[in-house]
Amino acid sequence: CYSIDFKRLDHESLLSPDSDRIQMLEEFRAIKRPLIGNAFQEGAAALKRGNLIMVTSALPGEGKTFVSINLAVSMAMEMDRTVLLVDADVAKPSVSRVVGIPDSLPGLIDVLANDQVDLADVLIKTNIENLTVLPAGRSHRFATELLASESMFAMAQELSQRYPDRLVILDTPPLL
Repeated sequence: CYSIDFKRLDHESLLSPDSDRIQMLEEFRAIKRPLIGNAFQEGAAALKRGNLIMVTSALPGEGKTFVSINLAVSMAMEMDRTVLLVDADVAKPSVSRVVGIPDSLPGLIDVLANDQVDLADVLIKTNIENLTVLPAGRSHRFATELLASESMFAMAQELSQRYPDRLVILDTPPLL
């Protein structure tokens, strides 16, 4: 279990389980409610893989990692949900840096680039109950191509279906 420093999150103006940022907590509750509803609907209105939530932006520096981390922490505080936060911005991974996970650890790209690396071995359980992090992993010259590969599609499908209570938040590269 990796211990995320809650004071560090507070210093970065992020939520933590013991956060006293009441207004921000309420704002992220308002954001997460419809997302959770979409993720776990049943019947005709159900979305296929609705529990996969991609957070992106047009340009770097617009706050996608801020939103991804706060959304993940807020959702992890739900009673019956688990959250996997994926650092999929492999060109400029920020999730691990912000929460204090060493960037030298294997992660997403390692799994995609090497079928000998098992996904379960690179997931990092945290001291925030119900929150696991999948770091970006080590730098790879074909990182962009790996993200666009069939392997990534298959992994996203597996992440979506493996646990019925799991919300998967992907912090992705900016579009431009």
